[in-house]
Amino acid sequence: MLIPILQELGLISLWHSSLDTKLLCSQRFVRLFAYGGSTLILASYLSTLGISDDRIGLFMTLTLVGDVVISFFLTLFADRLGRKAVLLLGSAMMCGSGVAFAWSGNYWVLLLAAILGVISPNGNEIGPFRAVEESTIAHLTAKEHMSDIYAWYSLIGTAGTALGMMVCGWVMSILQETKRWDFIPACRVVFMLYAAVGAVKFVLTMGLSSNVEAGKKEQPDNAGTSNETDPLLGSSQIDETVVTPKQKRLFFLPGVEAQFVGLVTSLFLLFALDSFGSALASLSWVTYYFRRKFNMTDGELGSLFSGTSVIQAISMLLASSIAKRFGNVKTMVFTHLPSGLFLALMSVPNSLPIAMIFLIGRACLQNMDVAPRSAFLAQALPAEQRTAIMGTINVVKTTSASLAPLLTGVLSSRGALGVSFVVAGCLKISYDLGMLITFGGMDREHQRKAQVEAEADA
Repeated sequence: MLIPILQELGLISLWHSSLDTKLLCSQRFVRLFAYGGSTLILASYLSTLGISDDRIGLFMTLTLVGDVVISFFLTLFADRLGRKAVLLLGSAMMCGSGVAFAWSGNYWVLLLAAILGVISPNGNEIGPFRAVEESTIAHLTAKEHMSDIYAWYSLIGTAGTALGMMVCGWVMSILQETKRWDFIPACRVVFMLYAAVGAVKFVLTMGLSSNVEAGKKEQPDNAGTSNETDPLLGSSQIDETVVTPKQKRLFFLPGVEAQFVGLVTSLFLLFALDSFGSALASLSWVTYYFRRKFNMTDGELGSLFSGTSVIQAISMLLASSIAKRFGNVKTMVFTHLPSGLFLALMSVPNSLPIAMIFLIGRACLQNMDVAPRSAFLAQALPAEQRTAIMGTINVVKTTSASLAPLLTGVLSSRGALGVSFVVAGCLKISYDLGMLITFGGMDREHQRKAQVEAEADA
């Protein structure tokens, strides 16, 4: 009785995954722990330093723009430079960024540190780490277990965010209320913790084996005859090692085959729309909104947003189970769309309990699309281009998101911060409908291919 439950939850797949996969999941946990803690105080910290709301928005925008450039080159050449080397470099940069935030209050020094050290304005991934890690996990995992592994990869990260926000909130409360510290020195303790987490991530990265590098795929024992390198849209009879001499190319991804150009372009446009909406209502702005409108303390904020992150983590387990039955695309759309509606309504009430209901309602569904989306991309994209394309998708998402914090900052400086949440919810609903229209038939194609493979094996 217990084994089927563990299989349904994906724990069996995680248990039998390679040590490299477990280390990558651990890295995501500690990284999101740091992101969650810093995000809880980032906007308030900058505001207390005397920086206006519109300049805080500009800070977040420039952080994302700088991250676009860094992420583009690191992910585009990650397979050549070495995936482990890229992750080690990012860990060292996290350490440096935390130290800079702890010791300087200069706007431009903090901006440079945020760009190079990947300080997250929204509590989510913005650097090159996720693209490299997801591509590596796809490289190490059999296709039939990919949805489970991605679900736990996402869940572990969200759990890290939850714990980071709770620890940060209560550290801030203890330092201010018990030790009588001022707000800024207390924040600097959190940023030193951020630097320490970067050092832990560096150690975890050192433990990765050479199997994580491109071209050194590890075959799991239970992989069967299914090959994760077969893209969803390609024929199972095509040898991926054969490169057609003449093929249509994207100028920024010259190796993309003609059959994938339409897919990649559609993904760029839709993910850009979703990311712009997400950045309009980033976690930094949401915590800032609740702090300012409802006069919540750091401890209360930490508990509230840690609780919503725990809800998000638990909901991801359901997403993996749903995706196995209804397909990745349908799971992405029908779980994510209601969360956009809750986001649009979140700023309407003047009552804290009602606003919290919308916040928690959004948390229940907000991240249920993450694991199915990762599995969808891993199956749909060609293996030899997966790291570069995933990295470029992240760059497109970050580029689209880069202008949104500036717009939110301008609205906030005019007392209309809630308007950005309404617009963000509407944009995210549009993204969900676009995904359903464009890729709704891909679930059936995947099921048909899986059935053909099963019949061939029989």
